[in-house]
Amino acid sequence: MEPRKGYKSNVWPDWCPGCGNFGILTALYKALEELNLDPSETVIVSGIGCSGKTPHFVNVNGVHTLHGRAIPFATGIKLSNPGLKVIVHGGDGDLLGIGAGHFVALGRRNIDLTVILHDNGVYGLTKGQASPTLPLKVKTKSLAKPNIQQPVNPVLLALSSGYTFVARGYAFDGMHLKNLIKMAVQHRGASFIDVLQPCVTFNDVYTADFYRKAVYKLDGDPGWDPVVKTPEEASIKLLRAIEKSLEWGDRIPIGVFYVNPHVSAFEDRLGERLKGYPSINPSNMVIEMDGKPVFTQALFEKVFRDFIVKVSSRREG
Repeated sequence: MEPRKGYKSNVWPDWCPGCGNFGILTALYKALEELNLDPSETVIVSGIGCSGKTPHFVNVNGVHTLHGRAIPFATGIKLSNPGLKVIVHGGDGDLLGIGAGHFVALGRRNIDLTVILHDNGVYGLTKGQASPTLPLKVKTKSLAKPNIQQPVNPVLLALSSGYTFVARGYAFDGMHLKNLIKMAVQHRGASFIDVLQPCVTFNDVYTADFYRKAVYKLDGDPGWDPVVKTPEEASIKLLRAIEKSLEWGDRIPIGVFYVNPHVSAFEDRLGERLKGYPSINPSNMVIEMDGKPVFTQALFEKVFRDFIVKVSSRREG
């Protein structure tokens, strides 16, 4: 099959010149092209913020949703049509602030989704307030005083929540990030990539120059192997990944932290409870015939008979 072209839409990306989002978008284009994904079977879901514009710039199905709610929207899409490739794009404020509960829930469920976090430490769309990933006592140019809150560690949170593919990339290392996106999309289960994304307008601390000096690749260590080969070694490699996730400062690791293919995906667990799922799912069910609803009370009772609880009622006298 010939590789597909044209994943770039005709909508002009209107981010600030030099924004790290351009690097993420370019890596995404390349990953989609090399994976040769069918645009009609691929969905990009976003929330609110600069990263929320991503679906507009990619020629696949796109859903631009509410602030912090990209993951539940993506969950509904994926479970309704398990054959789709669903990719979530969100900022650190969106996914780890108002959307933090959904972020944790996705890891616990291990739904076959990919989450790409645009991590710049600020709320860029609303003029640079401190986001959940900005370290304590750090003052960026738009803050009147240094940040007063402790930061969230995205990689650590993903690992502790149950994500079965966890990685970190850098927006201006396009080839490396492209490969991470490909691996994440191909992984069956909840996959997460924390992308260090310089905000050239509002974050004058964590700049491209800062990251260029600090980041190093985990795969450069010949002893680093994040893939769980057997279930018995899962806890050992998880603890090693957690330890590595705490490294931040003059040296910041990027690459794959943890991969565990031995945890069942949520879709498989649903299939054990719902007969016919995922081959029979909401996206391919006939809901009417000759103008009449197909899903009758009798059919409902047949499909869900194992879950129906009959309660006897009595008249008080």
